[in-house]
Amino acid sequence: QVQLVESGGGLVQPGGSLRLSCAASGSKFSFNTMGWSRQAPGKQRELVATITSRGTYYAPSVKGRFTISRDNAKNTVYLQMNSLKSEGTAVYYCNADKFYTARPNDYWGQGTQVTVSS
Repeated sequence: QVQLVESGGGLVQPGGSLRLSCAASGSKFSFNTMGWSRQAPGKQRELVATITSRGTYYAPSVKGRFTISRDNAKNTVYLQMNSLKSEGTAVYYCNADKFYTARPNDYWGQGTQVTVSS
C-alpha cells in the first residue's frame, strides 16, 4: 500500500522559513511526478509546486520564494519555503503520480499544518 507521509509543518513568523518533507513508501514503481498542494481555511485546494525529471513548476504566488526538490534514493520530496507570508497559512499536502502530469493526483498524504503568524 502506497503511503505519503509529510513532516516539517509548524508555526513560523512572517518572513521566516520552513522545510517540508514527504516520504513515499510501498510503491513498486517510481513516481514520475511529485508535488505539493495546500488548502487554506475556507479556500479551494491550490497546487503549489511539482517536480519531474523534466523540470519544475511553481504557482505564481510562491515562485521565487519556494523551492521543490527530490531525493530519488530516499523516495522523498521536499518543499523549502522562504519569506513566508500570512497567506501561506494552510494545510500542505504531498501528492504523487506515476505519469508525467501537470497535476499529480494518484496518491495524497494526510497533510501537515503550516501557520504563518506573529
